[in-house]
Amino acid sequence: MILPGHALTRRILLGHSAAGLGSLALGSLLRGETPGLRTDGALKDGPHHAPKARRVVYLLQNGAPSHVDLFDHKPQLAALHGQQIPDSVVNGRRFSTMTGGQKDRPCVGAIRPILPRGDSGATVSDLLPHTARIADKLCFVKSMVTTQVNHAPAITHFLTGNERPGRPSMGAWLSYGLGKSCDDLPTFVAMTSRDQEASCGQIFYDHYWGSGFLPSVHQGVKFRGSGDPVLYLEDPPGIDRELRRGMLDDLAALNALRKETVHDPEIDTRIASYEMSYRMQASVPELTDFSNEPESVLRMYGPDVHRKGSYAYNCLLARRLLERGTRFVQLMHAGWDQHKNLYTQLEIQCRDTDAPSAALVLDLEQRGLLDDTLVIWGGEFGRTPFLQGQLGGDAQGRDHHPYAFTLWMAGGGIAPGVTHGASDEFGFDVVEDPVTPHDLQATILHLLGIDHERLTYRFQGRRYRLTDVHGVVVDPVLA
Repeated sequence: MILPGHALTRRILLGHSAAGLGSLALGSLLRGETPGLRTDGALKDGPHHAPKARRVVYLLQNGAPSHVDLFDHKPQLAALHGQQIPDSVVNGRRFSTMTGGQKDRPCVGAIRPILPRGDSGATVSDLLPHTARIADKLCFVKSMVTTQVNHAPAITHFLTGNERPGRPSMGAWLSYGLGKSCDDLPTFVAMTSRDQEASCGQIFYDHYWGSGFLPSVHQGVKFRGSGDPVLYLEDPPGIDRELRRGMLDDLAALNALRKETVHDPEIDTRIASYEMSYRMQASVPELTDFSNEPESVLRMYGPDVHRKGSYAYNCLLARRLLERGTRFVQLMHAGWDQHKNLYTQLEIQCRDTDAPSAALVLDLEQRGLLDDTLVIWGGEFGRTPFLQGQLGGDAQGRDHHPYAFTLWMAGGGIAPGVTHGASDEFGFDVVEDPVTPHDLQATILHLLGIDHERLTYRFQGRRYRLTDVHGVVVDPVLA
């Protein structure tokens, strides 16, 4: 017992701290050995139940891949190619303004064969040969449905649980709930890429990886696709590590005094940012050095893996982040918005993304990481079964389609070789086991050991959660 009025000397600290500093060192070692189980987050006692996944990589395909060209085999759609889709199917549903006034809506079958793959028989297009080869490792959800018909609100809905900006993103919620996952790299990292042809003008908004009303220490760290991945990590000339360390210690002391005065929690964020930047000065150069990667691994990701900022490069960087302790990697790739160039650009987009996506799954599996890493691949909605434009014209494509679409998942407690849900014979409406963005979010949190109804944050007089007041765990997709 330390008596009141006694100075807290080093001898007293060592003699009276419970179990001494050895327990602190042991605790630090244990945390390092079990990433994802640290208890410095809002869930002080750790996850609500035993997690199946400890880390997540979300391969978000901005622009919406065409489910009826890539995954959802619809013989009826091909049989009626060029004929009007029945009004009873469309049933007055709204689409984007690009086809809102279009009178002719001819059915268009898949532009390449969609065939059963592997022992599971999951249907995948010839446009995705690498994904087709790992079909038995994947779980396809063919009954996704959303409420949003335009890109930004639809993406925001998937990532934050609300179509309007301002809510915390999924990675921020996990950082808040589970705490820091490693000491020398961010817990939550976001990366972006786009098709080389720049075929669509989608914007990557910062709120896609923002912390919303959560403390900003939980927002994602954006890794850039050119130049230094993170700005301002380099010390100015004449500043060495020892001097920088001393400057940060003094600055932290001043910030701590300021916090005692104004009680602003964002001061903690400022201190944590300085500390993380200091550690990343050593960790990021090693992270981005691919020279020690086996040639067989680099070949698996494809030739674009050497082009900094490409989708392939980001997929390999995501694996390196995950194995070094980052919990949530949000990898966003734009270029799937084929309104007028379906017959040319879709094949290019598939070629750029197919091999790296499959390689990431295989790479994680080979390293023993797939079992507790959840991989998610999908867009914000699908594409219409009918044509946008004039059949046989110069500008042929498909419009946005929120009423049925497909995504796939792998690893991290997901049942492999399973196809969940179904759409109608046109791929227009979900007819079996619909899954909403809130259901997906609830399932992701469940796999990480979190009850989505119990992870909340009080803001402006009410308790918010990622899934708002919705969402159920999709049990059939769980292993």
